Amino acid sequence: MAGLARALRRAAAPARLPVPRGAGGGAGPRPWGWGLALGLALGVRAAPAGDEAEGGREEKPPCPRGFGAAVERSRDLVRRIKDEAGIPGILVGVSVDGKEVWSEGLGYADVENRVVCKPETVMRIASISKCLTMMAVAKLWEEGKLDLDAPVQKYVPEFPEKVYEGEKVTITTRQLVSHLSGIRHYEKDITKVKEEKEKANRALKLAKSHQDKEQKAKEGKGLENTDNVKQKKEHDSETKSRNSKPGRNNKEFEQEEYYLKEKFESVIESLKIFKNDPLFFKPGSQFLYSTYGFTLLSAVVERASGQKFTDYMLKMFRDLDMLSTVLDDNEAMIYNRARCYIYNKKGRLVNAPYVDNSYKWAGGGFLSSVGDLLKFGNALLYSYQAGQFKNKNGRLLPGYLKPSTVAMMWTPVPKTEVSWDRDGKYAMAWAVVEKNQQYGCCRQQRHYASHTGGAVGASSVLLILPEELEPEGAVGAWPVAPPRGVIVTIICNMQSVSLNSTALKIAREFDKEKRAQCID
Repeated sequence: MAGLARALRRAAAPARLPVPRGAGGGAGPRPWGWGLALGLALGVRAAPAGDEAEGGREEKPPCPRGFGAAVERSRDLVRRIKDEAGIPGILVGVSVDGKEVWSEGLGYADVENRVVCKPETVMRIASISKCLTMMAVAKLWEEGKLDLDAPVQKYVPEFPEKVYEGEKVTITTRQLVSHLSGIRHYEKDITKVKEEKEKANRALKLAKSHQDKEQKAKEGKGLENTDNVKQKKEHDSETKSRNSKPGRNNKEFEQEEYYLKEKFESVIESLKIFKNDPLFFKPGSQFLYSTYGFTLLSAVVERASGQKFTDYMLKMFRDLDMLSTVLDDNEAMIYNRARCYIYNKKGRLVNAPYVDNSYKWAGGGFLSSVGDLLKFGNALLYSYQAGQFKNKNGRLLPGYLKPSTVAMMWTPVPKTEVSWDRDGKYAMAWAVVEKNQQYGCCRQQRHYASHTGGAVGASSVLLILPEELEPEGAVGAWPVAPPRGVIVTIICNMQSVSLNSTALKIAREFDKEKRAQCID
């Protein structure tokens, strides 16, 4: 406060200011006044007056960017899930139109030493790592160094050719990024996997049948809003997930390979875990989420780029200005790294067991901050929308990827499914929900892309909600540059926490407030 007072006194002293052209009077000393003095002391710049504005015309100012109400409502949503799931520490970050408007840490990054979470805290991002790896794959494809439809053995001859039911089959990079390769996940028993898939399919059909009956009933009554029903189902589903004792009850975390402690010196070496196992189905015929498929993908990236996978990724992170995104290396000194937690059988909070994630860098082996993940999301959104904006005087820089490449990445792939979002389909390392509205004055399904993550002692989500740009209105709109949309990321140091629904609600809060401001 003392510094601000001194700045105000200096600013309020008489000074000689140039008189704007067209304004009458002399150019003698003029006191600035406390209002202007306060503005200058706080770093607020006045816009050029009259014909001094660029182009000699008054330009339309951008929409105001005060999101206090959205922050308060969203903070309450984050606190709810933190309390309900017993999360020690949680991070949240939101950007609107490319600018970070809210980032915050709640709770503890280190419970034992009472180190609180802050926006700079670094945590395991788990399967969001797959999205980062996909960025590298897309870049190599654009550069002509990687053929998405060539057999993986073209790049990784160490991976044996496969046979399914007596027939020689081919696995491609395109199948790997959409989990259609037939390579197993952590469960080795194909019978158990098939049983789980059949069980899930029956539940999905049953849920769809109930939805159809409810919809027909609504059409007859014409009273109930489908959005309310959708939100109730999301809440019930998420509450059920939370009530299943977060941190220890997810069946995936019962698999021994989740807790590997061996350090692998290369991605090629880590292939030995699964490369000789039989395929669970013919490549391209079915969807089976597989982190090991991304381990093979990292070997493809390594050979296609001519660099170690980890070196290539770290260079890409520098290019994207993601300076806090690193390998989940137990030996390295990583500042602001949070500890990971689970609940034991007695329901007590304990430190998560030691694991070495070097066997799955590409599929779940990176650490990051919410700020870095927002940068990553904005780089993608900018690339996606760059082609829709008029490039005045060559001021619009190209995106890291071409718009058509991101559009390909975010195009739902047939035969896929998404466990964390029933409205979505899996695309290329992203879950995508397409724009849809079935009935008037009812729920409007927006287009967005997301990915969740679950690791030992950590959960995460990254969600990108692009603005719905009209082709004609986009040209010459303000501001005349992408990205336009809302990006939300949440990371916490507790496993088995469902975060996608909360992220979507937060994105809607900021999108709603942004649109309200622009209308006003």
